[in-house]
This record gives sequence, structure tokens and C-alpha cells, in this order.
Amino acid sequence: MPRPDWLTARPIAHRGYHDMNGAVFENTMPAFERAIDNDFAIECDIRLSADGKVIVFHDDDLSRLCGRPDTIEALDAEAIDGIRVGTGEAGIPRLEALLEVTAGRVPLIIELKSGPTDPDVFARAVIAETAHYDGPLALMSFEPALLAALKRAGAACPLGLTADGHDEGSFKAHRATMRIGLDFVSYSYDDLPNDFVAGLRDSGVPVITWTVRNERARQITFQYADQMTFEGFDPA
Repeated sequence: MPRPDWLTARPIAHRGYHDMNGAVFENTMPAFERAIDNDFAIECDIRLSADGKVIVFHDDDLSRLCGRPDTIEALDAEAIDGIRVGTGEAGIPRLEALLEVTAGRVPLIIELKSGPTDPDVFARAVIAETAHYDGPLALMSFEPALLAALKRAGAACPLGLTADGHDEGSFKAHRATMRIGLDFVSYSYDDLPNDFVAGLRDSGVPVITWTVRNERARQITFQYADQMTFEGFDPA
């Protein structure tokens, strides 16, 4: 696959361009629309509902953002549609809604979150949802099993490893995962520099970082990686 240069062309808004959950909440349509309006790429997280719909949500359960103990995986999509996030009116979006509103205007970098869902079932649902999307889109995960499942499902978009660590044990595991046939890495800026990431960049693999919230993290990113995933400030 050709190098996805669009992946590193502009700052990436972590869970959308929210305001640290003051009025614009993470992984909601207002945060995504705000990112599009400011020409930032969008990073978001996805899970699979009990009835197999792809839902945009980060946490293992709904307690932090929605004040209830349920999980995405235990609820049908119709029930999830009625849940509000935080103190605002925005709900938990389905991936199809994000794809529709983005419409190729900015890149989407979508992270599959681990959970009770079977990796192959999750991967097939995501591929079915994104197969006909006309715009720059990449998929990534911390979980090797999910990345392998995406490969088996025939993912045609760039695939990336989300990772951290600064010891040789971590690097050995990451190198094994890269052999699945991945196209980029999203690495914790706090574990840079390191030999694993340096080697990837030397071989032409794009590296983005997470999650940049201050000038020190920005400086580390652009010294040792190619682009940042940011939140909490205006990177302009």
C-alpha cells in the first residue's frame, strides 16, 4: 500500500475537537463538526453494540460520560441512540453518522477498542460500514487480535498499531504485530525517543503520537515523530 501521506498532513483532534468536556464533549458530533470546521483530522474510538452496530465511544462503560454503568456491548443501538453524553444534548453517535457528516473533508483515524466482542465479528462489521466511504480513512488498535481480524476481513485502508512502552519486551511485541502487515503507528509521545519508532521512521513508516496536551509534548512529537494527536489547545 502506498504511504498514506494524508495521515500526517495536519494535526489530529483526539476524539474530535472537544473542549475537554466543558460544553463540547469528546466523541460527539459537535466535537467532530468543530474539527471539520477547523480543518483538523479526526481521531475517534469505536465499539460494537449488542445488535452489531458500530458505535463511537471510548470507555469500557458509560459511567464517566453518561452516569450509568452499562457498556456499549450490552446495549442495542436503538437504546444507545437515546443516551446523552455529559451535560449537553449530544448523544453517542453511530459510525455511519460520522462518515456521513465528514464526507471526505478531513481524514478519519478510527481506533477499535478491545472488549467482549469477538474480533472477527467486530472487524467484519467495521469493514462493512467503511467499505464504500469515499475519503481518507485509517483503522488502528492496541490489540493485535483486532488488527489481525481486520486483515482477515480484507481491510483495504491503512491499518495501524496504537502503542506505548520503552523497553525491549514492548518493542519485541510491537515488531511481531507490525508483521501482520501494518502501515503506520500511533505511539505515546511520553515513550519517545526509542529504537522501535526510530527504526520505523527510517524505513518510511509514518508515526503519529498520542495524546499531546502541551508544548513539551508537541516538541517531542515533531522531533521524533511525524504528526500529533492533540486535545485541550488550539494547535494553529
